[in-house]
Amino acid sequence: MFDTIIRNGNLPDGRERIDLGIRDGRIAAIERGLEAEAGAVIEAEGRLVSPAFCDPHFHMDATLSLGLPRMNVSGTLLEGIALWGELRPTLTREALVERALRYCDLAVSQGLLYIRSHVDTSDPRLVTAEAMIEVRERVKPYIDLQLVAFPQDGYFRAPEGERSLERALDMGLDIVGGIPHFERTMDEGRRSLEALCRIAAERGLPVDIHCDESDDPMSRHIETLAAETVRHGVQGRVAGSHLTSMHSMDDYYVSKLIPLMAEARVNVISNPLINIMLQGRHDTYPKRRGMTRVPELMAAGLNVSLGQDCCMDPWYSMGSGDMLEVAHMAIHVAQMGSIADKRRLFDAITVNPARTMGIEDYGLAVGCRADLVVLQAGDVTEALRLKPARLFVLRAGRIVSRTEPRIGHLAIAGRPERIDPGRDYRPA
Repeated sequence: MFDTIIRNGNLPDGRERIDLGIRDGRIAAIERGLEAEAGAVIEAEGRLVSPAFCDPHFHMDATLSLGLPRMNVSGTLLEGIALWGELRPTLTREALVERALRYCDLAVSQGLLYIRSHVDTSDPRLVTAEAMIEVRERVKPYIDLQLVAFPQDGYFRAPEGERSLERALDMGLDIVGGIPHFERTMDEGRRSLEALCRIAAERGLPVDIHCDESDDPMSRHIETLAAETVRHGVQGRVAGSHLTSMHSMDDYYVSKLIPLMAEARVNVISNPLINIMLQGRHDTYPKRRGMTRVPELMAAGLNVSLGQDCCMDPWYSMGSGDMLEVAHMAIHVAQMGSIADKRRLFDAITVNPARTMGIEDYGLAVGCRADLVVLQAGDVTEALRLKPARLFVLRAGRIVSRTEPRIGHLAIAGRPERIDPGRDYRPA
């Protein structure tokens, strides 16, 4: 007897018409033609069943603050940081919590149940940390929310930046963050990484650094991050986010850098939506798009994930909480259009970020958490092409969101399906 059975689902690895039996919030059986009773049955009917999506890089304290105190006219990273600096003194815990909870509702409807959010610690009030800790507790029944202590204005550059970051960690933030390219000098950037990695090693915490989010090919803090990772023996627990300077580096230097990153087992997080919007702003033509070297890093065996980064905030006026949209953009910018490439990018919004985030019992195997999404698509490539409806979203085997199928030409496994006016298209 199962609590729920999802029948006739297609899995991301290509298996088709598979039944998943769920008991006590976990996957208890995966087989074709599962003969058993269940309290509830979801008829997938050849649609894709995926583990819940993961966003390893987001800024929930800034989400839905677009236009406060004004719009980003230049569209640059630096104006966005300046705008956030103007808004920061006016932030209240209540407003931060309200906006974050609204975003979390959107995320769940998109099948996004795992989020790592950077939390600005530059204001000594630490109202952002207080608010996001409250949000983490309130969304725990349906979202795993990890919080990074992030010195937005610089670990050394911000007044009280060093002390505020330590205080935020003492309050219960989960991960040590940094932004070396925003320190006053390259040397201060290097020293900030040395200090932050030491703090993380002493506290036994992961590290996630905004690293080289720049068009400057001489912004090479990722080299220091890799070296400090090895020095402190924290391989696999460190993430370098953005890494957009790699887009502008010469190939010879990159041929040295990528093996160093692989040796340190640095997790890579690229944010295609944001970086193609923010980078290359000083270029005329040719215009750099700024996204890091995703296919090359994947080919070298590094664990590469994709993050959304922002949703309607001082840096980005778009955003939908849809990780398929993020991967869809990566297909275009990285020119990864083959079937094999698309499967790699689907992994970059599911299993790869789960590894980066250290999520235990994630995936589609017996014993894994039944945090699942049933999509109105037949396979991974179709899901990335159509960004389809999330028909069912399950948290610990319980349906937490349900969406009606989109009516029109329903594409199932790449074959358009004619609408039958007499058919009930609602999910079983």
